[in-house]
Parts: sequence; structure tokens; C-alpha cells
Amino acid sequence: MITLFRRLRRPADAARTYYVFEAGFAGFNALAFTLIMVYQVQVVGLTPLQLVLVGTVMEATCFLGEIPTGVIADRYSRRLSVLIGLPIIGAAIILQGAVPEFAAILAAQVIWGIGWTFVSGANQAWITDEVGVEAVQPVLTRGHQLALGLSFAGTVLAGLLGLVSLQLPIIVGGIGFVIMAAVLALIMPEHNFTPDPDARAGTAWATLLGTFRSGLGQVRRRPLVRWFFVISLLFGLSSEAIDRLWTARILESFTLPSLFGRTEPALWFAAFAVIGSLISMISSIVVNRVAPGLVSGTRPGRVLALLVVIQAGGVAVLALSGHLWLAMGALWLKRAAGSIAYPIQATWLNRQLESRSRATVLSMNGQADAIGQVVGGPPLGALASLTSIPIALIGSAVIMSPAAALYLRLGGRRKQSLESS
Repeated sequence: MITLFRRLRRPADAARTYYVFEAGFAGFNALAFTLIMVYQVQVVGLTPLQLVLVGTVMEATCFLGEIPTGVIADRYSRRLSVLIGLPIIGAAIILQGAVPEFAAILAAQVIWGIGWTFVSGANQAWITDEVGVEAVQPVLTRGHQLALGLSFAGTVLAGLLGLVSLQLPIIVGGIGFVIMAAVLALIMPEHNFTPDPDARAGTAWATLLGTFRSGLGQVRRRPLVRWFFVISLLFGLSSEAIDRLWTARILESFTLPSLFGRTEPALWFAAFAVIGSLISMISSIVVNRVAPGLVSGTRPGRVLALLVVIQAGGVAVLALSGHLWLAMGALWLKRAAGSIAYPIQATWLNRQLESRSRATVLSMNGQADAIGQVVGGPPLGALASLTSIPIALIGSAVIMSPAAALYLRLGGRRKQSLESS
């Protein structure tokens, strides 16, 4: 035991530590959230309006917290920001699973949102600095593939624990986040980040404002970064309705068949998540091996545009299909395309950013997505109530679609025009 502790205290290779982070985060996240909607409906008894409020409170918290927490990561330590965020996330998840009350669920969303904003942006900024901009793409891609694999395992475990109690996988997942924070505190290195010396010279608010201005300056100087914000906004406007309504679409429109002699929605939706994670993981591995040049290109606008079209088309088929497996296949295709796009888009954006305010700009980008979800979710939910869920899903696909044209436009610009206004 002493030998194991000594080994853990040695800082690990940055890339390997990033893999531990990505795999652990995805696994515990899948464990905690695979059956969360079933838990909120069947155990807590939330109404549709309360379900919407839960999502709105979470996204609003993320919106308010992204900038200050991103600035802290840039001014003081990306490592510290991650280590602060993970146990806060764990505590929020444990609260949500342990206290099945609406007030506790709302409080958990606020706590989770604060924890997430400490991690959001800081993890990518940290690994980019540690391995270098030119070497980060394979690390991001490999980390995402490992995340998909552990998400698969976490989903399976959630389904098994959910048969005992819907609260059990949520609480165990929250505990996992706290344990992961303790492990990373021992092994996570930070060698290539230099805190701004002015951070200690001025007041805290002056320090935060200075880094925010630096990040905002990058956005103003670089049109490509501004357009990435618009794309994030479009995806935010469309994603909240998709995430909240696809489960209701399946339950309302189709009769779930027997699975091992059982028809419980908890078992079926765990199975849906397992299949979806497996498809996304295989798709990412195949694309990166068969066509690595498409993924690692410096301006992969056409690839990302195609992936947007696939995602929008998948949502449309989910909305219109009258067959269960065609609808689920379309949803899995949409998610696989998103999994392939994530490391490509992240690498492209990171290449445009200066190290000293990278986490701040990435957090601002996350804020654009949060704004979209807060603004777009309730109207699309109201549209679903007044008309039907398929019409709201079609609306989401339409809102997402212009991102394809934006990616094509960005991919066609010359380098000089991307970096200066």
C-alpha cells in the first residue's frame, strides 16, 4: 500500500494524466446521468415544467460561472481549477441522488454548474500548454476515444445498479468524481504554465477583469473565433430540446419490446445508451485510422460542415420516423457525428488562441452554448406542448443547420483573414 501511494505521488506524463481525466470523467458521468431523467420522473416525480426548470437553472449557472472560473484558470493555475471543480461536481451529484426533492434537485444544478465551469476550458487549456499546440490533436482524439469507452462501461454499470435502485448509480457516480479529484491531485503535472505576475500585484477583481479583456481582445481580433461562438450558440439553441425531448419522443410514440423478459424503461434506456456509446467509439476510431488527414487538417471546414448535416439529418429522422429502430439509429448517427466533430473543432479553435487567455476564451465559447440552451430550450419546449414533439425536433434541426454553411465559409478563408479583423 505504501509503495502504491508513493507511485501515485509521482507526477505522471501529461498525456497519460489527460487520458485518466477524460476516461474517469466520462465513466463516472455516464454512471451518474444515464438514468437521471428516469429518476427525476419516477422517483422525484417532477412535472414537465419542473424538468425544464432544472435544465434552465443548470445552464444559467454555467453561463454566469464560465468567465470568472476561466479567468482563474488563466491567472493562477489550470491544474488547480480542475482540482477545485471535480469534487464540487461530485458533491452536486451525490446531493441529487440522496435527496429526492425538487428543491434539492435545483440546488444540485447550481452546485454542479459551478463545479463544471471550473473544469470547462481549464482541462483543454492545461493539456494544450503541456504537450504543445502542434501535438495536442492526437492527444485530444485519443482522450475522446477513451472517454467513449469508459462511457460505455459506466452506462452498463448504471443499468445494473439501476435495477437495484435508481438512486444508487447516481450516488456512486458522485463518489467517483471525488475519488478522481484525489487521484489527480497526486499525479497531475503542470510544468508549462506560468501564472501572470500581475495576478498578485493587483486586486482580485482587477486581475479577473484584465484577463477577461485579454480574452475579449482575441475574439475581436480574430473573426474565426467570433464565428466559432456563433456556431456554439446555434448548437446551444437546438441541443436543449433534443436532449430533453428525445426520451419522451420514444416513450410516447413506440412500444418498447421485451428485453430478457423485461420491459422497464430504465433497462431499455440503459441499453440505448450502451449501443450509442459503442457506435460513437467505433466511428471515432475508424475515421481517425482510415482518414487521419481529414481529422488533423489545419482548416477542416468541409469535414465539420458534413458532420453538421449528418447531425441535423439524424434529428429530422428521429422526429419523423414511425419505426423505433430507425428513430434510434438516426439518434445514434447524430451522436456519432458529434463525437467525431468534437476533437476536430476543439483542435481548430485551440490553434487560434494565445496561451495566456486560452481558458478564458474557451469558457466564453462555452458561455455561448449555455446562452443558446437557456434561450432556445423553453420556446422549443412550448412548441412541443402546443403542437407536438416531432415538430419541436424539426425546429431544432433547422436551427442547427446554418452551422454547416458557417464551417464551409471559415474553411474557405485565407489564413491572414482569419487572424485579423
